[in-house]
Amino acid sequence: MYENFGLTLMLTHACNLRCSYCYTGAKVERAMPLDVARKAVVRSVASVAPGGTLNLGFFGGEPLLCAPVIMRLIRFARRLTQTRDQHLRLSMTTNGTIVSPDAWRVMMTPELDLSISCDGTPTVHDRHRITPSGRGTSARVHDTIRRLVSADREFWVIAVVRPDTIDDLPEGIAFLQSLGVRRIQPTLDLWTEWRTVDIERLEFAIDACAAIWRRSIPDLAISWFDSKAGMLVGAEMARSSRCAFGRGEVAVAPSGRVYPCERLIGEDLPGNPMAFPGRVFDGADFLAEWDAPTRSHESCDACAMSAECDTVCRCSNYVRTWDVATPDRLLCTFNQACLTATADVLNEPVQLSTRMLNQGVLS
Repeated sequence: MYENFGLTLMLTHACNLRCSYCYTGAKVERAMPLDVARKAVVRSVASVAPGGTLNLGFFGGEPLLCAPVIMRLIRFARRLTQTRDQHLRLSMTTNGTIVSPDAWRVMMTPELDLSISCDGTPTVHDRHRITPSGRGTSARVHDTIRRLVSADREFWVIAVVRPDTIDDLPEGIAFLQSLGVRRIQPTLDLWTEWRTVDIERLEFAIDACAAIWRRSIPDLAISWFDSKAGMLVGAEMARSSRCAFGRGEVAVAPSGRVYPCERLIGEDLPGNPMAFPGRVFDGADFLAEWDAPTRSHESCDACAMSAECDTVCRCSNYVRTWDVATPDRLLCTFNQACLTATADVLNEPVQLSTRMLNQGVLS
């Protein structure tokens, strides 16, 4: 059994937005039946050792379209984990535009690790995060962020970074800071084309963001640098089941098909090569030893930064190269630039340990 097991439920394919870079496919009205969700939770709980932790995540589409279902599933998972002396951790990413009473109740759940999708300034955010009629959503999302800040609710902001927005990222981080955001997770759009000139601009942006991070310690966490800092100082990182690729982590689609990661579900079409055999009802647990290849590219073996690199993420590799074991130039350059920028900051007389403890980087 696993000490930590990750289950992500793709509760629905539907979404109230039409973000231009969305990778999850058509926004069809296809919600997860409650019996599918409960079976996935039961199998996951059966895969966790007594005293271990179930990491339960909610995904979409837009998961808060299913807010009442989320609350039912949280109560269900609590009961199951408590009877087995297990711990329960919850997570959810939302587009921040749904603030109904049910949605707000979910977002304010104390043990929920909440993430709001926001790409920074109104101009940048509204470039891609739009309604079905083409209207921008920045005003609604920024209002949600302000409301969460006023409620002293900790949360992350996930900002998608693309070639057409990379130069605006430092300004976007500063803008989010002005709203009271304390945790920012910039996320590369891996599904788009990154030219050589774009990757070079990314390196400059990483340096600029690292400078903001340095000036803002201990009041701002930026995931690009926090994770590298933990690696470089040899800190014990907060345990996670992420990127276990079936061995300690699965994602379940509304159809009941099982995947190694929610990012690989897409439209959940029959024949998706990344789906595991069978469906969620075909077993009592998730202890099957699915094949989980490791990074195996010869250039990685010769790289001096290999030990501090996270290109072991099989899902990211698959998106970029169609090979779960092989990263591409974008992933390699990104990791090298983040590591170098973090090392430069660590070499300055700055104390990071308090901030990393407060932000949960250290366990």
